[in-house]
Amino acid sequence: MINPLSLNVSGLLAASKKAADASSNIANASSSGSLDPASPNQPYSAVDTVTTPVAGGGVKAVSVTRTPGFVPSYEPNSPLADAEGLVGAPNVNLDEELIALKTAENAYKANAQALRMTREMQDTLLTAIDKKV
Repeated sequence: MINPLSLNVSGLLAASKKAADASSNIANASSSGSLDPASPNQPYSAVDTVTTPVAGGGVKAVSVTRTPGFVPSYEPNSPLADAEGLVGAPNVNLDEELIALKTAENAYKANAQALRMTREMQDTLLTAIDKKV
């Protein structure tokens, strides 16, 4: 039997992970780093949230590095620029990240409402059982 509470909680956790990943991408969108793999100043690699179903119901959300996580950007005045004036810039599209945040918000709200309704139905059932006993 599928537990509706665990379904809702897994949805809440997945929505939270999606919001956290989108927020991280937005916060680091304007950062840059060296394209030299030996440099300690590596660019931020954007992340995506991948949600997969879990046996028995619910979902699991994990963060994965976007491919490519960063792209070359021309910033010749940056101290991290290579000989060609290139630095690594996060592969972030702010419009897409804002949509991801809104999607996560709506998913969170829906799961929270479903959790409230599940609790109310269980309370109603327990009250009905108590009256019969």
